[in-house]
Amino acid sequence: MDESFKVPDECRDMADVRRGVDATDRQIMDLLDRRFGYMRAAARIKPDRGAVRDEERKAAVIEAVRHDAQNRALPSDRIAKIWELLVETSIAYEMDEWDRLRN
Repeated sequence: MDESFKVPDECRDMADVRRGVDATDRQIMDLLDRRFGYMRAAARIKPDRGAVRDEERKAAVIEAVRHDAQNRALPSDRIAKIWELLVETSIAYEMDEWDRLRN
């Protein structure tokens, strides 16, 4: 796959757009890999499984993303829903890791 891509304002055809989307998706996956690495670290650090779920932190993360999306003129409610799923998936992953490390 071609690693070179144009920023959106430089795209001249759908091939440019698709290369950019594909490259961005790979970057998102790299960031998700890093984010889930932090979940593994949290599972290792937290002494109590009950500390994995933190509803106050979850709400703060989602609200921060909603606010950031609004500032960027992006669909903030839909992005907040994506983050809700991301955070819940992260919590489940962290719980699985917490159990794996202690069993």
